[in-house]
Formats: sequence, C-alpha cells, structure tokens
Amino acid sequence: MSGYGGGSGFALIVVLFILLIIVGVAFVGY
Repeated sequence: MSGYGGGSGFALIVVLFILLIIVGVAFVGY
C-alpha cells in the first residue's frame, strides 16, 4: 500500500467491504 493518496477507489471498496461485513454480522447476530 504505497500510493494511498491517489487510489481513492481502493479505499472506497475497502470501506464498502467492511460496511458489508458489519451489516452481515449484525444481521446474523440478531
């Protein structure tokens, strides 16, 4: 992860993936 300033798309994908995992865990937990 050298060029973190230019690759905004990768950061967006990571954020969406983490959000999906959190929602999935919350949905399974309840």
